[in-house]
Amino acid sequence: MNYYGNRTRTAAGVILAAFTIFVWGITFICTKYLLRSFSALEILIVRFCMAYIGLWILYPHRMPVYKRKHELLFAADGLFGVTMYQFMENMAISYTSASNVSIIVSICPIFTAVIAQLFLGEKHINIRFFTGFAIAITGIAFVSFNGTAVLKLNPRGDFLALAASVSWGFYSLFLSKINALGYKTLPATRRIFFYALLFMIPLVLTGIRPRFIADRNIAVNLSAAVNLERFSDPLNCINLLFLGLAASSFCFAAWSLSCSYLGTVRVTAGLYLIPVVTIVFAFFVLHEPVTLMGEGGALLTITGLFVSEWKGKKLAGH
Repeated sequence: MNYYGNRTRTAAGVILAAFTIFVWGITFICTKYLLRSFSALEILIVRFCMAYIGLWILYPHRMPVYKRKHELLFAADGLFGVTMYQFMENMAISYTSASNVSIIVSICPIFTAVIAQLFLGEKHINIRFFTGFAIAITGIAFVSFNGTAVLKLNPRGDFLALAASVSWGFYSLFLSKINALGYKTLPATRRIFFYALLFMIPLVLTGIRPRFIADRNIAVNLSAAVNLERFSDPLNCINLLFLGLAASSFCFAAWSLSCSYLGTVRVTAGLYLIPVVTIVFAFFVLHEPVTLMGEGGALLTITGLFVSEWKGKKLAGH
């Protein structure tokens, strides 16, 4: 590919990643709102059923799989990137503070880099990467705490958030392998969602059992009266549509395309910015205050991202 072609792909990758990070930053607020009416599992099911249908509408064609063993990659991506990651993150939000989840989940880039180096042989782990990571994670802490003096730990929620971060690292690994096979982005993303929904079936069968209805995270309430009330709430519907169509159908596909253009580890580093987007959006929409600590944290996070991605100038003759 020529110079201008590479520049176009790079620019497209950056725009897609930036838009996705912006949308994913808003999803935290949407999920927090929906957890008042739905369980973590119910949000997951509705969100990705809508996403799967949305991708069929966008690309109403079947996708042939080149080799049967490729199905294992799609299944693994669906398991790690959707069923496990999204469910554990939703559960973590209900168990522990938003600050803890934001910080821990934002460690995704380091796990992605480590897993890529171990299984793909990519060389990303160096002093610059760790320096940028340390700066960014410090900024994330400032943004997330936003002036809160006390960090309340909850082992269950914090462990789930950490496990979700590791799960995203494996999702990124399998996504890299899928992108290398040359499948079209939309149908490939749809196939990932198909397997994710299959893996949700055992959770649903568990959640509909009466003794689990009391558990806010895994309960699936089939009461017609309860569901009529929940789905007749316009804000519930708007948030679910946003999560299902914008944040999942479009953004997962956009993220996959961006990773194929720029490289998975490089794009994943942008996840550091999600807490910054969340706090800015909350300030303008929910009128939540932003302190000096929050502003300083946003600056540190962006600085850390640039440090981890900065390649330096090559010396003449090299």
